[in-house]
Amino acid sequence: MGQPGNPGRATLWGYRKHLIRGNSVPVDAMRTKDLSLRQDPDLRKELAMLARGCDFVLPSRFKRRLKAIQQGQQVQPGKEETISPEISENIPKFYFPGGKPKENLNINAHIIRIQKIFSQFPNEKASIEDMGKVAKACQCPLYWKAPLFHSTGGDKTGFVSVHNFTAMWIKMLQTCHDDASKFVHLLAKPGRCYLEQEDFIPFLQDVVNSHASLAFLKKASDFHSRYITTVIQRIFYNVNRSWTGRISSSELRRSNFLENVALLEEETDVNQLTDYFSYEHFYVIYCKFWELDTDHDLYISQSELAQHSHQVSRKIIERIFSGTVTRNKRTSKDGRMSYADFVWFLISEEDKKTSTSIEYWFRCMDLDGDGVLSMYELEYFYQEQCHKLESMSIEPLPFEDCLCQMLDLVNPQTQGKITLCDLKRCKMSHVFFDTFFNIEKYLEHEQRDPFSGLRDQSNPYASDWEKYASEEYDVLLAEEMANEQEDNGYENTHNPVNHRMLGEFTLRTGKTHLFELPDPQYTLDMYEYDYEDDFECHFPM
Repeated sequence: MGQPGNPGRATLWGYRKHLIRGNSVPVDAMRTKDLSLRQDPDLRKELAMLARGCDFVLPSRFKRRLKAIQQGQQVQPGKEETISPEISENIPKFYFPGGKPKENLNINAHIIRIQKIFSQFPNEKASIEDMGKVAKACQCPLYWKAPLFHSTGGDKTGFVSVHNFTAMWIKMLQTCHDDASKFVHLLAKPGRCYLEQEDFIPFLQDVVNSHASLAFLKKASDFHSRYITTVIQRIFYNVNRSWTGRISSSELRRSNFLENVALLEEETDVNQLTDYFSYEHFYVIYCKFWELDTDHDLYISQSELAQHSHQVSRKIIERIFSGTVTRNKRTSKDGRMSYADFVWFLISEEDKKTSTSIEYWFRCMDLDGDGVLSMYELEYFYQEQCHKLESMSIEPLPFEDCLCQMLDLVNPQTQGKITLCDLKRCKMSHVFFDTFFNIEKYLEHEQRDPFSGLRDQSNPYASDWEKYASEEYDVLLAEEMANEQEDNGYENTHNPVNHRMLGEFTLRTGKTHLFELPDPQYTLDMYEYDYEDDFECHFPM
């Protein structure tokens, strides 16, 4: 094999003869071995094959690699090739974490406009009430006034000076180039580029204090924190698609949250903003929670949650309380669910078509956390459904037949394995989930008229959650009016349906009604939740 004109090849053949004969390689031969030859990974692999006595060697490939090393043309591992300036200049920048910079941004014009507004205030200092004009001068929505005020230290001194504000705004214009990055910068703690739940409290407190449709809450300050808690959970439910408990600027860009914040200025009724700020939705959620919380300690147990719907599977409730979809450690440790976690449960239970609700229930059904719903896991939940049907004198469908129906419904890409992507793609996830852990809705799907959806065109764009919240609010309002006529006064109870605090509220119909708020005796401490804990993902998304 060795040739006189190729000393490297001859050296390798000498190594092989020594190894085959069982002799050790001479020390002087090891010293003469080329350094680049030892460091090259492919040639080392060939040497290892020769050492094992393998005859399978690719001569042509071996020669090319050896020649490249000898000529110094081989790129060493771990080193990157340098790109010439001419080539690098032709690659445009495509990653803008702070938003794409605007061309011809005139910072001086911004500062002049802001200084002109501050000149209208005494000593050029703006209070929280004055920050609305400052926000408009900065070309921001009106309800950015509280974040602008607090980010400049106004919460500590009670006012914002023109010098501090202009310095902050110049720095922001230089680093944050779109609304999402600016909003995160204003609300986030120093040194952080994401938003946690408590970061929204000052912003939402200002909404409660200053929005016209929430004026009645001024006399019920104990309910501020509960309304704020509900809105925060809905923000993270819709915006925090990564389930990390931290909202980044990129997640904020992909959501409609900032659009809803801008609409707060134009919309006189927060109930029209059904994605986040609706007071009617808060009222429905909180009343449902209050009815279940029999001891009114602002926590509910598994047995209490089962009372929400007697047809919900006991096994799925156990999975919820195991901590697979809750951030509060007390849920799995003490076996109790907080009000914040109940918001996620109720919205997911009543609307199983959204991406978050699909992920919510998929995590509950994925017992081993491998990201796939196996046939064993489906049978585990279906067994309880069969027992409930038998107790109702209804013959259940055999699991094999039910499984065939669900596989046809979902049409998974991998036979016998249902993934999260499969459920999102099939657009029938609500039927799938109800089949395995909600017997009441399962029977509704089985007995439903296929043309009923075509006849119900009252609000075709409303989600299942919006329809549920609207119906439940009407029911609660009717009960309040009936109780008012029967009692003709106030009952001294802690039931939010009976114990009332009257306030005026304009409904969508334009009529003004009296409604009842829950008992303000029990307050919800916003800081009792451990917001610093990240959500534990039981399977890779």
